[in-house]
Amino acid sequence: MFKFLKRPSKNPNSLKFKREMAEKIVGHHVKYVTERIGDVDEVIGRQGALALRDGELIVFASQDILFRTNIETLNASELLSKDGVIISGPDNAHGGVERTIIVYYVYYR
Repeated sequence: MFKFLKRPSKNPNSLKFKREMAEKIVGHHVKYVTERIGDVDEVIGRQGALALRDGELIVFASQDILFRTNIETLNASELLSKDGVIISGPDNAHGGVERTIIVYYVYYR
């Protein structure tokens, strides 16, 4: 009823924080997605979007699902520049392997 009275969660391990973060980043258009492989960040996808479906966060880019994880296992933090987000968790799209990716948003003025 009074959304301004709702306090955001500050505990990054709580389910409430994970849901709030997922809702905050969903809907952004993706410029490109990188993943650290060894000592190098490699671009693994371009032009896409972030979406929520059936309790999962989905990163869609280069006409493919690059990353998919349950919100309960999601770890996400925004870049200091607010131009993107670091996402980590077990990737359901690739056999449950723990992955960390960086999603950079399209910048609109």
